[in-house]
Amino acid sequence: MKDGRHLTMGIETSCDETAIAILADGRDILSNVISSQIDIHKNFGGVVPEIASRHHLENINGVLDEALDKANVTIGDIDLIGVTCGPGLVGALLIGIATAKAISFAKKIPLVGVNHMHGHISANYIEHKDLEPPFLGLIVSGGHTNIVMVKDYGSCEVLGSTRDDAIGEAYDKVARVIGLGYPGGPKIDELAKKGNPDAIKFKRVYLDKDSLDFSFSGTKTGVLNHVNSEKQKGNDINTADVAASFQEAVLEVTVEKAISAAKNLKQDTLVVSGGVAANSRLSEMLSERCKEEGIKLYKPRPILCTDNGAMVGCAAYYKMKKGEISDLCLDAYPGLEI
Repeated sequence: MKDGRHLTMGIETSCDETAIAILADGRDILSNVISSQIDIHKNFGGVVPEIASRHHLENINGVLDEALDKANVTIGDIDLIGVTCGPGLVGALLIGIATAKAISFAKKIPLVGVNHMHGHISANYIEHKDLEPPFLGLIVSGGHTNIVMVKDYGSCEVLGSTRDDAIGEAYDKVARVIGLGYPGGPKIDELAKKGNPDAIKFKRVYLDKDSLDFSFSGTKTGVLNHVNSEKQKGNDINTADVAASFQEAVLEVTVEKAISAAKNLKQDTLVVSGGVAANSRLSEMLSERCKEEGIKLYKPRPILCTDNGAMVGCAAYYKMKKGEISDLCLDAYPGLEI
């Protein structure tokens, strides 16, 4: 507690960002420090779990000190610690959890384990002070693609999921096919601006009638087949057209399923979260369709779309308000469901 405000520390280490934030009263960011490992993992074409864990271990104390310093608070001022306990890479998760438990034990500060996906949803509470459940949510990230009905803080019903690749995973795989490297999402987003989204008609996979599930592997395979076919013919690959056409195909399906869910469930609010929520074309398409259908669209700023400690702290704050406190037996759950 400082200046009469409840202080929450959020710790996030589920993948390749070591992130710690300090929040006041659950929604106001005092500091949000993120140490990214992108420059390390891009040499391998993706995240190497063992290397990610090692760098979390090396970085976390420095990130902690910086977060406290930028917030102008001490450990003794902290009222609550929230930490991601899953889903994610088990070794990476354990670094954050061990740090959170050590501080909790030493300083007698309550501890809350946070579902990473609930954290992504909670990023919108920080960005939009007026936002409260219930609402329809679209989660788009490297590991997840879901349509959910958020019933309360930290409570949601999954209405649709990917049956194969998550959308961010498909972006990364296509980026490798056309030689863009890692991370694929931002690179395809940028390159697509120079291409023609109608140049190549990649398959739009809608699955069963009225299904809210997703499938991106067919579109991804279509890109691979197109590139291989053009190479066999001795043709140059217009990577900008490939990027734009692939992106248009997967985003068109994603947007239409989200809009369909909102209309069928008579929801006038759509909340988007996850790393792919930072995609510029997705923002354009969602904004256009939501405006047409009279749906209010919420999404965080880009820094809160990707993994960060602030979203974890916010989710922890609302779990604490509901009396959901963890003990020191808190463990990592790499396959944790939403």
